[in-house]
Amino acid sequence: MTSATMDPQVLDDVPSAKSPSARRYGKAVIAVSAWVIGLVFIVPILYMILTSLHTPPKAQTYPPSWTAPLTGQNYSDLFGETNNIRPALLNSLQASVVSTVLVLVLAIPAAYALAIRPVRKWTDVMFFFLSTKMLPPVAGILPIYLFTTKVVNLPDNILVLIVLYTSMNLPIAVWMMRSFLAEVPPAIIEAASMDGASTLMILRKIVAPIAMPGIAATSLICFIFSWNEQLFAKVLTSVNAQTAPVYVSTLIQTEHAYLAQLSAGAVMISIPVLVAGFAAQDKLVQGLSLGAVK
Repeated sequence: MTSATMDPQVLDDVPSAKSPSARRYGKAVIAVSAWVIGLVFIVPILYMILTSLHTPPKAQTYPPSWTAPLTGQNYSDLFGETNNIRPALLNSLQASVVSTVLVLVLAIPAAYALAIRPVRKWTDVMFFFLSTKMLPPVAGILPIYLFTTKVVNLPDNILVLIVLYTSMNLPIAVWMMRSFLAEVPPAIIEAASMDGASTLMILRKIVAPIAMPGIAATSLICFIFSWNEQLFAKVLTSVNAQTAPVYVSTLIQTEHAYLAQLSAGAVMISIPVLVAGFAAQDKLVQGLSLGAVK
């Protein structure tokens, strides 16, 4: 047996590995770029928090007064007797949590049927789900408003927002959960079926624990979409079912913009989303990366 030898000229043409100094330079560039991008996103948030701690006259100054004295009066006013944000926060929390739970209850069985036991032309079914998101929300405001006020007679009712948010987030949840459940090994499900486990038991004790990162990612995204929704909430609610984004928008008026109170309200409605994001951070990363590597 003969062994082939490589021409020395070819060896000279092979690019050599990067030197340690070049690698350190590349890591430094990446680190600096990451810090710059992070500052671009975090500076407006820090400015909003700082503005919320200034008095209304100091918050209106231009250029901004960075050394102005700090106060918590704006947050006290938000929870005062005149302009209390607490009912709006509770309405947003109720609509977001209940609609997210309903979305998961409906999306997981649908995604299981499309991923584990696919029907004929399941791609057409997935496209039908996605097509419901192609209609601009503003195009459906008038018929939805007339239906809620004239047909079912539920004006200014939180139940209407729960149903709307569930229907709005369900297509996205089905798409996401279908990709997550497709990663569940079919052999485990077949073994459980042979042992006599029902479909509900398989979903609850086998599929759900395996797909928990995907469920956490889907629930967090649905919660954020419901919490931040303003268009339907502004049209369909007034006082009793007013949500937090609608409340904050009332601080912007034609004759005057209450910048300090507006910043304080924006900080308050951002806290639940940040808390939910940090609480589910690990599972969110796992869920969004599920299926990325085969």
